[in-house]
Amino acid sequence: MIESIGPLVQAVGYATITALCLVIGAIIASYTAPSEYVRSLIQHVAAGFVFAAASVEVLPDVLSRHMPGAAAAGFACGVAVMLIIQAVATRLEKRSDGKGDAGWGFIAVVVVDLFVDGLLIGVTATAAEAESQQALLIAIALAVELLALGLSIGATFTENGVTRKRTIAVAVGVALAPIVGAVAGFLLAGALTGAWIEAVLAFAVAALLYLAAEELLKEAHEVAETTLSTALFFAGFLAVLLIDMIAAGG
Repeated sequence: MIESIGPLVQAVGYATITALCLVIGAIIASYTAPSEYVRSLIQHVAAGFVFAAASVEVLPDVLSRHMPGAAAAGFACGVAVMLIIQAVATRLEKRSDGKGDAGWGFIAVVVVDLFVDGLLIGVTATAAEAESQQALLIAIALAVELLALGLSIGATFTENGVTRKRTIAVAVGVALAPIVGAVAGFLLAGALTGAWIEAVLAFAVAALLYLAAEELLKEAHEVAETTLSTALFFAGFLAVLLIDMIAAGG
């Protein structure tokens, strides 16, 4: 019983850390909105973290299981889910343009996206091998991403006249999504074995790659690229790589 509760506590703990980063970002932006350049720098670091989490942690586990059919199915489902989220978000953004909307429809999509992020934490915390640091490194990557997202939410709501108290309340509500997702991921991983675990991990790889390439870097590149921003991307990747090597060596 205790052994089964351990991964749940770990998953919820990691998800809570990422949720707190989102709230902290929203609070900061509600008082002093950071410039687009600063947000771009944070997004570059987050993208480096996410790319590293996918390639250093989750992908090797997918390859070691030798189940190409399950991996292909899971990866395809991951891409499909993320593209659906993107399509809905794009439609909601177009609908709200010029209407003074603070982005409430988009917030609903963000909640779904964060639920998937929490799902990844829950699954990796439960399905990974005992010596693996997958859940931790994914949580670190997502924490930086959620910090950037919190800054964006706080800045957007403030620009649209939403009060600081309401902005923070919305951020707290949104931040519950990864925690709920982590619990769901724990339950899901506990009920699955073999090819199903392979498919879920491949789904995680697709979701992480999409997150880094099509969300973080895409938005970050709306600001002119600089040597510093590029360097921070690689620094983020290297940081996760070194953390994994040190943890494995210990």
